[in-house]
This record gives sequence, C-alpha cells and structure tokens, in this order.
Amino acid sequence: MIPNAYASTTSGILPQTIFASPAFWVAIAFVIFVLICAKPIWKFTVKALDSKISEIEASIEEATNLRDEAQDLLAGYKRKLADAEQQAEAIVNEARKEALALKTRMTNDLEASLDRREKLAIDRIAQAENDATAEVKAMTADIALTATRQLLIENINDKKADDLINSSIEDLPKKLN
Repeated sequence: MIPNAYASTTSGILPQTIFASPAFWVAIAFVIFVLICAKPIWKFTVKALDSKISEIEASIEEATNLRDEAQDLLAGYKRKLADAEQQAEAIVNEARKEALALKTRMTNDLEASLDRREKLAIDRIAQAENDATAEVKAMTADIALTATRQLLIENINDKKADDLINSSIEDLPKKLN
C-alpha cells in the first residue's frame, strides 16, 4: 500500500516533496531576487527620500529666510513710512509757522504803511492849514497895510507925518539892537 500511496501522490494529487514543486523554486527565486534587489532599491529609496527631505528642508529654510527678509523689509518700510509721515508733518507745521509769520509780517507791514500814509496825510493837511493860515495872514496884512495907508493918506497931514517919521527914525536904533 505504501507504494500505491506513493504512486498516487506522484500522479499530481499530492506533492511529493516541497523541493520538487516549481512554485517553491519560483518563491525562492523571487525571495532571492528581492533580497538581491532590495539592498540597492533600499539604498536608492533612502537616498531619494533623503534628497527629497533635504530639498524640503532647503525649501523650508529658504521660505524662513524669505519670510525673515520680508519681515525686515516690511519693518524697514514701516519705519520709512513713519519717518516720511513725521517729515511731512514737520513740513506742514513749518509751512504753517512760515505762513503765520508771513501773515504777521505782512499785517505789520500793512499797518506800518497805513500809519505812514496816515501821518503823511496828516502832515499834508497840517501843511495845507499852515499854508492857508500864512496866506490868510499875508492877505490880512496886505489888506491892513492897504487900509492903513488909505487911512493915513486921508487922515494925516504933513506935519503929523513928519513927526511920525522922525520918531520912527529915532526908535530905529533901539529896535535894531
């Protein structure tokens, strides 16, 4: 029976041994192939992953550096903006001060000019009054002289005229000294 049993297993119903099976040898060949190729594939995969990690780290570092540079630039621009705003405010304040000073100076100049013109007008009026007064006095003196001459001509006789002339001549040295 054993031979019959052994004969029935060789007919393909039961495998004779595991080493006689082609599937076993394919599996062994596959495992050997995988073991032979696994080390270079593992190295290649690790190397690829390491390079990718290095690229990602470099990208992260570059992004960090770019972010830091951007923050520095932003801070610089904010400082420049603040400085520009301060300068603009200082310029506006200085312009306001200059405008106020100019307004004050122009007001003072205008007031001084008006005062000069008023004084000049007052002086002209006073001069005109003086001229008018002098003219009136001169006319009054002329009229008085003319009237006095006329009165003297009409009222004084020759003897009285001679007496007046002589007394005037005598008073003349006293009045000249």
